[in-house]
Amino acid sequence: METALAKTSQKRQVIFLIILLLLWEAGSEAIRYSIPEETESGSFVANLAKDLRLRVGELATRGARIHYNGNKQLLRLDIKTGNLLLHEKLDREVLCGATDPCILQFQLLLENPVQFFQADLQLTDINDHYPEFLDREMLLKIPESVQPGTVFPLKIAQDFDIGNNTVQNYTISPNSHFHVVTHSLRDGRKYPELVLDEALDREEQPELSLTLMAVDGGAPPRSGTTAVRIEVVDINDNAPEFLQSLYEAQVPEDSPLNSLVVTVSARDLDAGMNGNVAYTLVQGDEVTQPFAIDEITGEIRLKKALDFEASQYYNVQIAATDGGGLSGKCSVAIQVMDVNDNAPELTMSKLASSTPENSPETVVAVFSVSDPDSGDNGRMVCSIQNDLPFLLKPTFKNFYTLVTERPLDRESRAEYNVTITVTDLGTPRLKTQHNISVLISDVNDNAPAFTQTSYTLFIRENNSPALHIGSVSATDTDAGANAQVTYSLLPPQDPSLPLASLVSINADNGHLFALRALDFEALQAFEFLVGATDRGAPALSSQALVRVQVLDANDNSPFVLYPPQNGSAPCTELVPRAAEPGYLVSKVVAVDGDSGQNAWLSYQLLKATEPGLFGVWAHNGEVRTARLLSERDAAKHRLLLLVKDNGEPPRSASVTLHVLLVDGFSQPYLPLPEAAADAAQADPLTVYLVIALASVSSLFLFSVLAFVAVRLCRRSRAAWVGGCSVPEGHLPGHLVDVAGTGTLSQSYQYEVCLTGGSGSNEFKFLKPIIPNLPPQGISEEIEENAIFQNNFRFN
Repeated sequence: METALAKTSQKRQVIFLIILLLLWEAGSEAIRYSIPEETESGSFVANLAKDLRLRVGELATRGARIHYNGNKQLLRLDIKTGNLLLHEKLDREVLCGATDPCILQFQLLLENPVQFFQADLQLTDINDHYPEFLDREMLLKIPESVQPGTVFPLKIAQDFDIGNNTVQNYTISPNSHFHVVTHSLRDGRKYPELVLDEALDREEQPELSLTLMAVDGGAPPRSGTTAVRIEVVDINDNAPEFLQSLYEAQVPEDSPLNSLVVTVSARDLDAGMNGNVAYTLVQGDEVTQPFAIDEITGEIRLKKALDFEASQYYNVQIAATDGGGLSGKCSVAIQVMDVNDNAPELTMSKLASSTPENSPETVVAVFSVSDPDSGDNGRMVCSIQNDLPFLLKPTFKNFYTLVTERPLDRESRAEYNVTITVTDLGTPRLKTQHNISVLISDVNDNAPAFTQTSYTLFIRENNSPALHIGSVSATDTDAGANAQVTYSLLPPQDPSLPLASLVSINADNGHLFALRALDFEALQAFEFLVGATDRGAPALSSQALVRVQVLDANDNSPFVLYPPQNGSAPCTELVPRAAEPGYLVSKVVAVDGDSGQNAWLSYQLLKATEPGLFGVWAHNGEVRTARLLSERDAAKHRLLLLVKDNGEPPRSASVTLHVLLVDGFSQPYLPLPEAAADAAQADPLTVYLVIALASVSSLFLFSVLAFVAVRLCRRSRAAWVGGCSVPEGHLPGHLVDVAGTGTLSQSYQYEVCLTGGSGSNEFKFLKPIIPNLPPQGISEEIEENAIFQNNFRFN
C-alpha cells in the first residue's frame, strides 16, 4: 500500500511540476517589499500593477485578490489603482515574535485566467519597547573574602525588539566596589555580569544597594532599571562548578508536562552551608519560559507545552549558588523535535455560487492547503470522491482548482456535495475535510410539455359569459424563469372560426373561459391549438389540441307549423256529421330546434268544447273523432292542444284548432260575412218602409208585412250568430297553456265562417283573438281527457 501511495505521490508531483512550468510566467522569484511596523492602516506599500507589469484595468477584469497563509486580512488591494495598502497596523512582535527577519508571505491571485504571483512583506523593527527586568530587585550574597575581579552573573532584561533596538548595554550606578560587563549569548542577546573591583568588608559595609540599568540601541535609546541588593557574608572561598559548561538536549514537542528534559549538576568543595548548591534560571522570561529547574536536584522539567512551529530552539542559562553566595553558571541548548500534531489546513480563495449546466471544464473553486509541520509531516495529498464529475488540478505551489470533468445536467441532479480531503504523510496521518455544495444553475434546454397531447372539453349551451370550461396544463423541467410557463391561444386553422370571441385563456394557469353564451343549434363543436411558452432566453414552446363539445340544452320550445298560428283568420277544419269514429280531422305538425330527447315531441288534448268527441295521437299529432256524431252535437268545436318536448325541464306550446261540423261539403251553409253585414244594415230600413207602406196601404197588409219582417229579422239574426259574428268578452278560463314554458305564452283562438252565394264552399279567416286567459280548470280537463283516452285509446 505504501508503494502505491508513493507512486501516486510521484505522479502528482510530476503533474504539479508541469503546471508550475506552465505558470512560470507568474515569476519564479518572489517580489519583496519592506515596511516598518506600526505603520498606520491605509498606508501605501507598493503598486503591484506597476511592479508586475500589469495594466491597472487588468486587475479588475481578471478578478485580482490577495491571498494569505491564513484567514486574517493584513493587506488590501485597490484594484482601480493597483496600490497595495495596509489593512491595519502591523505589530512585528505579535506576528513574528523573536524571528528575524519578519517576513509575511502573500500571493496575488488572478482568477480569469488563473495566475499567481508570490510576494513577501518584510516588517522592519522600530524601537517601540522598553527594556524590562522581571524582578524589581536582585539579591546577591557575596562573601567578604571574594577577591577583586570575581564575576557575578545578573539576570538579563527583556526587550521584545530585535537587532539594535534590543538591549545593547548594561550599566551600574556609580560605586567603588563593582562595575558591569556586558556579554553576548549565541543567539545575540546581551547579558550582564557584575565584576568586583575592590574587596568587600562586611564589618565596614554589610550591604550595598545598586541600580542596574539596561539600555537598548534604538534612536532615541530606551532603558529599564532594577535594584541590586548585595549582602556581604562571611568567607566562602569555593564557588560551585558545573560538570559541563554546555548541556544539549532534544525534546519532542508533544512531550507531556513535567517531563524531564535534562539534568545539570554542579559541585562545591566547601563544606556545610557553603557547600550546599541551589540551581536557578538566571535569564529568560520566566512567564513565557516553558522550563522549570529543581533548585536541589538540578532537573530541568517541562512546565508548558512546546510548539515546534512557534519555536524550534531554546537557550537556557543555569546558575548554581552555594550557601555562601558563590555561584557558577552553565548553558543548556534545547532543541524541539517536530511531531505530526497539526492537521492540514484548507483556505478557500474562490467559490462559485453556482455552475451552469452543459459547460465542461468550468472552474468551481480555487483553494490552497498548508501544514505547519515539517518534513513528511508537512507534505500533503488532496482528493475528492471518485463518483463525482469533478477534477482537482494543482496549479501553483499548494494551490488547487476544482473543475467540472464533463457537461452537467441540472435536470438529472441539481446539487453536488463535494468533500475535499487533505491528508498529510506524517505518522500518524492527519487529514482535514472541507465540504462544499456545488449548485448547478439552469439553462433553458427543455421545452414545456403538456400533460396531454389533446384535451376534450364539454360545455352546455346558453352558458354564462366568462364561464370556466376547463384547463390545460404544461410542465417544464427547467428552473426559475426557464420553468415559468405562459399559455396562449394559437391562430385557428379555420379562418372563419371567431376564436377570439369564443374562448380565452389565463396566461398564468391555463384556465379556459367561454367569452359568450354558446348555441348548440349554431355551433356544436370547434377545436383550436393552445401554446405553452417558457420565459427562457431563447424561449421554448409546445402546443396541444383542444376540442370543445357544446352540449344541447332544452332551450327551444316546440314550434307549431300547422295549423298556422300567425294567419289573419283562424284555421277551421270541416268534419261531416256522418264521419265514422277515428275519422282524421287534422294533424298538428310541430318541430323543435333542440336535439336528442329535447326534440322528442308528444301531443295532448287539453280542452275541448265537447269532451269525448275528439282525441289526439300522442306521437304523431293526428286529431281524430272518438265516436259517431249526432244532431245534438254543436256545430262548432274549439280544441286546445298541447305540444310538449321531452327535455328537462320540458317545454311546450299550445295551439287552438277550430272544428266545424257540416252536413255535407256541397251545400252552402253560411252566407258571406259581407252579405250578412249588409242584411243587418238593410233590415231597419226595410222595417221603416214596410211600416210606412202598411200605414198607407192598410192595416191588413201591415200585419202581413209585419209578420214577414219579423221572420226576416229572426232569420238574419240566426245567420249573424251562426256565421260571422265574433263573441265578445274573454274565452273560458280553462283554455290555457298548462306548460307555462312553451314558445307561446297564450292560446290563440280562431273563428271561421263559410261564404255562400256563389255555389262553392270557401273558407275565409278572420283575425285571431288573443284573450287574457286565467289558469283555471286545467286539472279537471286533464282528468276528462284521461277518461277519454282510456275509452278510445287516444292520447
